[in-house]
Amino acid sequence: MLHPCRSQPARVPGRAERQPADSLEEAVGLVRAIGVAVAESRLVPCTRPVPATLIGRGKVAELAARVQELGCELVVIDAALSPVQQRNLERAWGVKVIDRTSLILEIFGRRARTREGELQVELAHLTWQRSRLVRSWTHLERQRGGFGFLGGPGETQIEADRRLIDDRIAHIRRQLGTVTRTRALHRRQREKAPFPVIALVGYTNAGKSTLFNRLTRSGTLVADMLFATLDPTMRGLRLGGGAGRKVILSDTVGFISDLPTDLVAAFRATLEEVRSADLIVHVRDISHPDSEAQRADVEAILDQLGVGPACAKAPPMIEAWNKIDRLDTAMRETVLNRAARDQHRVALSALTGAGIAELCRRIDAVLAAEDREIEITLGPEEGRALAWLHRNGRILSRKSDAAGATRLSVRLDPVALARFEKATGYRVS
Repeated sequence: MLHPCRSQPARVPGRAERQPADSLEEAVGLVRAIGVAVAESRLVPCTRPVPATLIGRGKVAELAARVQELGCELVVIDAALSPVQQRNLERAWGVKVIDRTSLILEIFGRRARTREGELQVELAHLTWQRSRLVRSWTHLERQRGGFGFLGGPGETQIEADRRLIDDRIAHIRRQLGTVTRTRALHRRQREKAPFPVIALVGYTNAGKSTLFNRLTRSGTLVADMLFATLDPTMRGLRLGGGAGRKVILSDTVGFISDLPTDLVAAFRATLEEVRSADLIVHVRDISHPDSEAQRADVEAILDQLGVGPACAKAPPMIEAWNKIDRLDTAMRETVLNRAARDQHRVALSALTGAGIAELCRRIDAVLAAEDREIEITLGPEEGRALAWLHRNGRILSRKSDAAGATRLSVRLDPVALARFEKATGYRVS
């Protein structure tokens, strides 16, 4: 496992700096996530990338000897390799070489459990593969078909392969189009129920699925590995117990630094759940040394989806600072005090349950800020509307007159209010 690094990493203004050693540790976790044993991992100085091999000639020769000594069958480069660089390194070391994008695609391919997930991974892989045809498959630039006198030299092998990939990509996109329409239909069905949708997002292995299970008492896969969850899951939840506000909670795929653009595009159908959420809970591993850099990576992807902090119409967001159980006493107190000063931050442990009640209270408070308090009078024949308001609103006061009419003061969130107006024909000014 190799991670090329500069002697002094480039600083991005306004963004937390990611340490090379932590990036290497994350890359090792990615490799182990697909069940591959790591014989050795190291940082490799790379002041100026070499077009032919990425790293310098002397370092290539040094690593060739080490690869042979360890008897390795695979070398993973935690960087993006061009097809030429990949081919030259494989020739120099005599083993298979893959880069970060290939590794993430492999993990996603193994994690997909639904037909939708499999299609999205295949689309990402084909799109990535197509972009590498011209430079990597120069040995296929030969003529195929045609006799010269029939109107031209015929298509080259590379053109034929590109056409086959394009045909497969078009087929997958049609199938995913059906998935997108189905998801849109499901969202419209959910909109008929007056419940806001809350999306859990976060860096991979931040503890989203553990938090999801803690809140909903369900059995989503939980594992201490990167990308344990790939396919989205949704469950109903009452905040604060049986009498609390009803919401729909969505667990989504984890994000990661340098996530390939093709993967973000391919999983857009799944990530539509995030785009349609009424509230986003950003789950952070606050015990991780690169927690701030991970936060920046997640927010950058959310910005791409149009729901990040930089977007004008983004839904409200709460940061759930998870894994405080891993902090020492002094650091835990510091984190708890920082979170207490901001209503959009909650320190918690999804594993032990500490802070879960406070998270539910904060979620309810953010949603309540959008609630409307209405006054309405219902006749004795409008029992269904009265029952609906009792089920889906908060009755603040209720009075009945001698004629049997009922005057209510009710608090409703925007989703419930819209459903009530549509169902009953009432228009609340």
